[in-house]
Amino acid sequence: MTEIFEGLKAAIWLIVTFDADLYEIALRSLYVTITAVIFSSVIGLPLGSYLALRRFRRRRLVVALLNALMGLPPVVVGLIVYLMLSRSGPFGVFGLLFTPTAMIIAQVVIITPLVASIAHQAIRELWAEYHDLLISLNATRGQRMRTLLWDGRRALLTASLAGFGRGIGEVGAIMIVGGNIDHVTRVLTTAIALETGKGDFALALGLGFVLIFLAVAINLLIHRISGTEVHGRW
Repeated sequence: MTEIFEGLKAAIWLIVTFDADLYEIALRSLYVTITAVIFSSVIGLPLGSYLALRRFRRRRLVVALLNALMGLPPVVVGLIVYLMLSRSGPFGVFGLLFTPTAMIIAQVVIITPLVASIAHQAIRELWAEYHDLLISLNATRGQRMRTLLWDGRRALLTASLAGFGRGIGEVGAIMIVGGNIDHVTRVLTTAIALETGKGDFALALGLGFVLIFLAVAINLLIHRISGTEVHGRW
């Protein structure tokens, strides 16, 4: 219990003293994760919608594979991205390894199956509800998708927030592809791992509390802006 209280004190002290390193690391964490969530949503939301509306051979296999990819081990993703971006890899010429861009790529690979799977489930339920109406209106596939995406926007927002929650707490993959370089690729999770390894548990807990605060604050802010749970709108 003493270490927890010391961690709380460390977190409060870092915040109230406007610790430059803390704010730099926190902003980098938000930048990497939010950028990854945007790209994952751009890919995953239409993909999930397409799988909900489109019927084709092996569709169930594709959906099952997508669900399985939700459990991708982050360290394996990090290793694969590392090999792809290393000098001997196919994309090594771009020099992306040990940069925030590499961390974003790894997070996109991890987050996209989660966003797509939740979107598929939400759109499938809406499609079952609106199927007869949209068919009777002779709506095209594109019109159906746009209608369902708009009507299910709050459920899809939840999918993106779930991706944000997984991304902001990721450490294995971004440690591998980012290298935890000070002032370059160090984020809150890798800083926590570093301080824990050094035995500075109070500071590690302090950074952990800051991480939890950021995750909760972003979720509350998005819910507030979108009007989720407001009476008469959900």
